[in-house]
Amino acid sequence: MTSSDHLLDLIQNTPEIDLLLRSSFGFDIHRKHYGEGLRLASGAPLEVIAGEAAGGAYFLCAEQNGRRPVVFASSEGQGGLLADDLADALEIIIGLEWHDCLLFSGGGDVEVMQNSAQHLVQSRDKYNPDVDSEAAQVVAALSLRIVPVTDLVIRLQAAASKTEPDYVVTDEDGQAFDPLFGDHVEPRHGGWR
Repeated sequence: MTSSDHLLDLIQNTPEIDLLLRSSFGFDIHRKHYGEGLRLASGAPLEVIAGEAAGGAYFLCAEQNGRRPVVFASSEGQGGLLADDLADALEIIIGLEWHDCLLFSGGGDVEVMQNSAQHLVQSRDKYNPDVDSEAAQVVAALSLRIVPVTDLVIRLQAAASKTEPDYVVTDEDGQAFDPLFGDHVEPRHGGWR
């Protein structure tokens, strides 16, 4: 059993952790319907492991050096490498508003991402004051680590930067998904508030 299989089994068999991942962190192991026909540009298959409310999906890639990289594909046509394995991906998913951190990345600039991440943490804490205790509960149950946001941003930027050429997601027609990095540095209307 790989570490990814072990983590997925723990989530499946721990209903309160499954619920927290689904409701607070957008990682739903019961939402595996998205992603049919998606694969890597190399032709390598992807194994869907979870979805999120906006229609995106998380996939495991084939094992490499004892690890199974995690790729994300959005329903809007962006896709790429999220982390080198599921444990790293879950630490990013739990500890960082990673979608928006990538959206407001200035094309993948780590300094812009750090700035975005700080604004996103403040917003997340305002709208979900229990998120830190929920994160601690999930991390403890899955034997993960709570990683500082600045370190998570560095890991996320490094992973997404390695998307080409090996982790480019394609649809059933062979069309490549756009990169995960967005060009914006802050929200268009009103900036960071």
